[in-house]
Amino acid sequence: MIYLDSAATTLQKPAAVARASAWAIDHLASPGRGGHRPAMAAADTAFACREEAAALFHVPEPEQVVFTFNATHGLNIAIRTLVRPGSRVVISGYEHNAVTRPLHAIPDLELRVARSPLFDRAAALEAFRQELDRGADAAVCTHVSNVFGFILPLEEIAKLCRERGVPLIVDASQSAGCLPLDFGALGAAFAAMPGHKGLYGPQGTGLLLCGADPEPLLAGGTGSESRLQTMPAFLPDRLEAGTHNMAGLAGLLEGLRFVRRRGVENIAAQESLLIRTMGEGLGEIPGVRTFLARDPMAQSGVLSFQLEDMDCEQAGEQLGEAGFALRAGLHCAPLAHESAGTLDRGTIRASLSVFNTHREVERFLRAVASLSQERKY
Repeated sequence: MIYLDSAATTLQKPAAVARASAWAIDHLASPGRGGHRPAMAAADTAFACREEAAALFHVPEPEQVVFTFNATHGLNIAIRTLVRPGSRVVISGYEHNAVTRPLHAIPDLELRVARSPLFDRAAALEAFRQELDRGADAAVCTHVSNVFGFILPLEEIAKLCRERGVPLIVDASQSAGCLPLDFGALGAAFAAMPGHKGLYGPQGTGLLLCGADPEPLLAGGTGSESRLQTMPAFLPDRLEAGTHNMAGLAGLLEGLRFVRRRGVENIAAQESLLIRTMGEGLGEIPGVRTFLARDPMAQSGVLSFQLEDMDCEQAGEQLGEAGFALRAGLHCAPLAHESAGTLDRGTIRASLSVFNTHREVERFLRAVASLSQERKY
């Protein structure tokens, strides 16, 4: 099987990730729940994971790195902290349901979408400018579209928010580990990300970077301030109720180390080169519509396409039978499809990691060409 679904989960991971997770099951207890060796080793591992993340994303203090179950968990914390009934919130036209569903659950919300054409970074920035100038209590922006790999102008959008005093929540689900992300320079209130995608960690892990004072989503034991019947006032304990996923965090630590050793810039360059090769190759196949940015700086290692007169789910299934792991449909992001004009059909999505090769891309292009040719007869 050739795995091309890393925007959902990076299945291929550094060997050290699995080794660390397996080791943790036998050697790590609960951090902050004892002075014995297994508990202390767990505390050391958890703190080392925070330190690696803080270094990678330029977070001032490791304690500002909070462990979550996934990016959705972190986004819910951030949204529930900043958004109240009646709030005015600006979002991009490429947000995932992990953003839009929590927002729609808040009563009397004034939700404004900064709509812009696909891959038009200047238009996306201007749309945010116009909506923010109408007044906003908060803004949420994905760094990269999970459907099209569209890299939004996050640094410039963050600057607009800082100038207007609007707190910003960043969804870094598709950019963390794949593109440079300087949380300190952004000045964002929060940035949420999964551990199981570009950070090459296990599923069931995530990070919330906190630049603002958050409100807990869960309450419970933390191993600290146990006399209180309220959550501790300090991070990360304030947001980390209950027992940690130490097997997951031990694996995530190794994933973060892998990304830092490899270099985010190098990862971005490799994925960009492969996705350009794939996109240009698909563009030469008759009957294939490819969503490829003209500007390489506007697209990450994610590519959507459609086959003429063929249902995307059916095409994805047939390519799966041919040995290619893809994703077809709406990808939990109907707003992005609405913005790109693909809501009626959806797309087939190929997404890369550092473990993909040019040879795999070439084999994939031959498979799509063969499928397209079959449709003519």
